[in-house]
Amino acid sequence: MTISTAGIAIKDNKFLLALRLPGTSIGESWEFPGGKAETGETPEEALIREFKEELNIDIVVGKRVCNGKFKNKEKEFEIFGFLIELGSEKFLLTEHSKIGWFSLDEMASLKMAGSDKQMVQELKYLYPRE
Repeated sequence: MTISTAGIAIKDNKFLLALRLPGTSIGESWEFPGGKAETGETPEEALIREFKEELNIDIVVGKRVCNGKFKNKEKEFEIFGFLIELGSEKFLLTEHSKIGWFSLDEMASLKMAGSDKQMVQELKYLYPRE
């Protein structure tokens, strides 16, 4: 099974999401940034590499807070969501058209891939509204 990763950055009770460029199976969908682990990479290493490639920033990977499974084009994936700390917010977007901070409630109205929606549901249990 292919491993996919997602970085979950939190600031002022909002979560970092990025809008994928059009032209892929999840194009023009909001997502927690991340990507697939390459052969021999740990999920944490993959997440660090993906943030550098896609957003040109360094991150510190914290604990895994959620995981799930999904299919894309008949291929099965396992996704791991990790809390992360951003080294910078000077993003250079290469795979995304926009980036923004959203509350869990705001995410309900966004177009998101199924795997990211799974993580939102898990995050609602970890970060209930006060």
